[in-house]
Amino acid sequence: MIFSGIERHFTQLRDSGQLSTILLIVTIGLFWGGNWPAVRFILVDIPPFTLRSIGFTTGAVLLLSWARWRRLPLAVSSKEWPWLAATGLFTILGFNLATAFGQLHMPTSQAAIIAFSMPCWALLLGWWLLGQRITKRQWLGLACGQVGLLVLLGPSALSGGSQQGLIGPLIMLGAALSWALGTVLIKLRGGWESHAVVITGWQFVLCAIPMIIMMIALEPMARPSVWQTSTWLALGYHLLFSITLAQMLWFMNVNRLTIAQATISTLIIPTVGVSSAIMLLGEPLSPRVFIALLLTLAAVAIVMLKRAAPASSTQ
Repeated sequence: MIFSGIERHFTQLRDSGQLSTILLIVTIGLFWGGNWPAVRFILVDIPPFTLRSIGFTTGAVLLLSWARWRRLPLAVSSKEWPWLAATGLFTILGFNLATAFGQLHMPTSQAAIIAFSMPCWALLLGWWLLGQRITKRQWLGLACGQVGLLVLLGPSALSGGSQQGLIGPLIMLGAALSWALGTVLIKLRGGWESHAVVITGWQFVLCAIPMIIMMIALEPMARPSVWQTSTWLALGYHLLFSITLAQMLWFMNVNRLTIAQATISTLIIPTVGVSSAIMLLGEPLSPRVFIALLLTLAAVAIVMLKRAAPASSTQ
């Protein structure tokens, strides 16, 4: 009886299209979650500006080429360019650059936890910029998230230093705030005229330009001949699975879901990021990190699951 019930539920998911959506969510979570230790491996041989120059340029070429192949209009209206630039500045440039520098100053597993406090900050910014009301349940989620951050930082964060102090956590907090602000600005813009692939492709172009300038001005010329095998493998994973495939799958999924439901799908990413960092980088899973992860995931779930309810009730 149990197995027949499971089979019946599985058939219903398949027929309704929910199964493919769930598979996309899991795939995106695995690709983006595994990207956290991949970037840490890359940073051993490739400095941050060079890494982001390679990633943004690759993303621009692949996404705009894909849009061209699909015969999507590549032109963007003049009134949409300021919004495209502003949202790209925060969601792509600010977030990715901060996460690269943040991982140089703190363990990757802890960096991933702080970065994915983003939905909590997006809720506060939405209340400020969009006038969205915050419910008691959402305030509870925010409080839970702040406790998680305090647990993660711990008393040792006050001792100072580049590795154990507040530099890394503050950079990662800036990454989360940058992603949150960019997300709220996308919502504030409303309907976009251009296709999401075209918008993101041009955002990559705009973000790649300052990274290339900073790379040439501040970092030594890249010498791929001396890169380790782990660097090449991680870079290949980063460019293929994180920059290209996960981004394309995200666009497929976001067309099926509401914004709140799409945000819920990011819950798997810090879990995969922390787990893979522990396994691949040998970072310890201390009780403090484990408790902070649970509190952060609980905070995001409390906030976002509540927001998803009105959308589902109208379907």
